Amino acid sequence: MIDIPQELAASQQKYNGEEGSAFIAGLPDLTAGFLDRWELTVDGRPMHGVSALVLPVLRRDGTAAVLKLQLLDEESEGEPVALRAWDGDGAVRLLDHDATTGTMLLERLDSSRMLAHHPDAHASVLVIARLLAHLTSFPAPAGLRRLGDIAQAMLEQAPWALERIPDPETRRIVAGCAAAVREVVDEPGDRLLHWDLHDENVLAAERAPWLAIDPKPLAGDPGFELWPALDNRFDADDVRWRFDAMTDVLGLDRARARAWTYGRLLQNCLWDIEDGRPVEDRQLEIARRLRDRAS
Repeated sequence: MIDIPQELAASQQKYNGEEGSAFIAGLPDLTAGFLDRWELTVDGRPMHGVSALVLPVLRRDGTAAVLKLQLLDEESEGEPVALRAWDGDGAVRLLDHDATTGTMLLERLDSSRMLAHHPDAHASVLVIARLLAHLTSFPAPAGLRRLGDIAQAMLEQAPWALERIPDPETRRIVAGCAAAVREVVDEPGDRLLHWDLHDENVLAAERAPWLAIDPKPLAGDPGFELWPALDNRFDADDVRWRFDAMTDVLGLDRARARAWTYGRLLQNCLWDIEDGRPVEDRQLEIARRLRDRAS
């Protein structure tokens, strides 16, 4: 019998409602089924993020692995596609996958050595930048979500959102983000993007110093990848350094990278407005610092 973490149950209820509650209710049977099907033995306490249960297991031959069970949606369905493309080169290796449920068997990394624990934020940003430079060197496989489609949808939604922002400065910043995206939307790129590479999604391993986990992949421009490293361990005075360092390591045109980073900020702002929340001050400050960097 697997104990389902209460925090995971709460987050599924919060973000996915009845579907999330049904997923949690079915998790014990789902887990037992895959332990039997893939001949796995439980080898530790369950771990979890916002949306997935991750269970340490041993394979029949004694190899350490993790069983990842999650609600299948438009973000998670692309994860095995990206992991197969990377094939362990810069990212966790996919060992098995069930397309119907989205359940994955992954190599076990060292969850106790997370990049978020590194004491030097600058060194952490450079690790992320080097991983991104490698991961985005891969062409995106067919069938992934496309940044061009996402960006076009954001631009169509922006006028609706702007009408719902009472603060004039916030409205100007969000409108500026939309204007920047409009300049690059016709050239969205075709690289394999992780989309969510921050320092909690980078773990150490015996075979490599650092490996990426938990992609929410897209086909698009690598400039769309920079925002998480600007936001995590947020320091307003460090935004420009981080942006410059990452664009240098990835070899990106800074104007295009800035425009696509504004796209990530626009995406976050639209989600806030859709949910009836005020736009986060941190998002606005990142936009200000990037604007000042351009002037």
